[in-house]
Amino acid sequence: MDFMITSTLPLILFSLIFTWFIYVVKPKLCHQKSKKLPPGPYQFPIIGNILQLSKKPHITFAHLSKVYGPIMSLKFGSINLVIISSPEMAKKTLVKHDHILSVCRPVPLAAQAHYHDKISMAFLPVGNRWRKLRKICKEQIFSTCRVKASQGLRRDKLCQLRDYLQKCCFSGRVVNIEEVAFITALNLMSNTLFSMDFAKFDCSGGQELKRIVQDVVVTLSAPNIADFFSVLEVIDPQGIKRKADVCVGKLLGMFEEIIDERLKKRDDSNSSHKFDLLETLLDLSQGNEYDLSYSEIKHLLLDLFLGGTDTTSNTVDWTMTELLLNPSKMSNLKNELNLVVGKGKKVEESDISKLPYLQAVIKEVFRYHPPAPFLIPHKADADIEIDGGYMIPKNTQVIVNVWAIGRDSRIWSNPYSFEPERFLDSKIDVKGQDFELIPFGSGRRICPGMPLAHQMIHLMVATLVHNFDWEPKELNTNDKFGLSLRRVLPLKAIPIKLTDAI
Repeated sequence: MDFMITSTLPLILFSLIFTWFIYVVKPKLCHQKSKKLPPGPYQFPIIGNILQLSKKPHITFAHLSKVYGPIMSLKFGSINLVIISSPEMAKKTLVKHDHILSVCRPVPLAAQAHYHDKISMAFLPVGNRWRKLRKICKEQIFSTCRVKASQGLRRDKLCQLRDYLQKCCFSGRVVNIEEVAFITALNLMSNTLFSMDFAKFDCSGGQELKRIVQDVVVTLSAPNIADFFSVLEVIDPQGIKRKADVCVGKLLGMFEEIIDERLKKRDDSNSSHKFDLLETLLDLSQGNEYDLSYSEIKHLLLDLFLGGTDTTSNTVDWTMTELLLNPSKMSNLKNELNLVVGKGKKVEESDISKLPYLQAVIKEVFRYHPPAPFLIPHKADADIEIDGGYMIPKNTQVIVNVWAIGRDSRIWSNPYSFEPERFLDSKIDVKGQDFELIPFGSGRRICPGMPLAHQMIHLMVATLVHNFDWEPKELNTNDKFGLSLRRVLPLKAIPIKLTDAI
């Protein structure tokens, strides 16, 4: 009897595998082959197009789109990818199929650090939990009245920035533009969230926090072989998940200490009441409307912290770089600020709407150096049929290459020149309706922090330009790819002349 079982076992296993292949695998393969995928380069067995994944995929994909068209198929290991490189195709795909492409997000292995993908608004699928967090952002954080109410806070942070730059001006000290922009944005966020400064301009603490934030951003966007072959997730051969666990853990640990301290003070009747976002979130967690948990508060703070610092400071850095490389544009902006704001006067938020050239400068930077070259990828929740009879299969990742759109000669004249004037008589805006320029995304997944980020970028650039002339020391436009597109070398310059008394 034992012999019969042993001898027939391989036959039974073979029969089961054969049946599984015929009735499960083969139909899927035939179904996949029957779909007309968008064109693309040849996909090698198993690895697909991994050999074409360069250090600057935004540029590589832009070149490939000139060969294969504005919608293109690629494959990296087990991941199917569709790249969109034109505003027309982006609009047709994202608007018509927003209900399918916005349901889920692709989750890189790094985003699974401390279960962030299970709690984060950025990675949660559209559902009750996501809607709850989105509603909190819309009504409690980034509503028009909330942004207006925090105007005095932004004024204070800009005063600190001016004071520091004035000291550097008198001493002839070289300023790292991206660093001072980061510290300004960092303290704005930390005061909005916790009523406290996280860093000072002459302190190493800001550098450490900046390094941690950038580590998180880099790990989330780094090409990870374990994302392409899920069987490698446990091994984590590049150590990206382990690094994400460390840097995400540091930020979450910092937030835990602040929250625990605040909870103690709330129990103390003699402690003064704060009027910041943390206090609002703790109030909401004790109510019945939102059912907000301790973990959700921590991870929401993490999302806001990352989104409000890194991309903002990078955009300010790119803006000052382009203005210093184009002195005539810098002069035009200075003249407008002097005319509208007045020499020696502080730039106020109410001035921004009266400064069309400043607005044009920022739009041109968004076009030329988009904060996120691929936005955040979408994921098809079902098969999608698009123009040309092409099919985007379920679970395919869909990426919009806004970097390529911003440098497309069919859309923009002289696309490789910095020309803010192109926007002076243009109705194109950045609010997600004009697909030639969507730095904050579009549809229901559009960046919720857009109103605050938009204000801060304009105010910081206006402050740097209006109050100082600048002598650049290190100036180049070499970038490196990531979740945000940062410069390889930071812009360093000396504020050499202060305007009339501030």
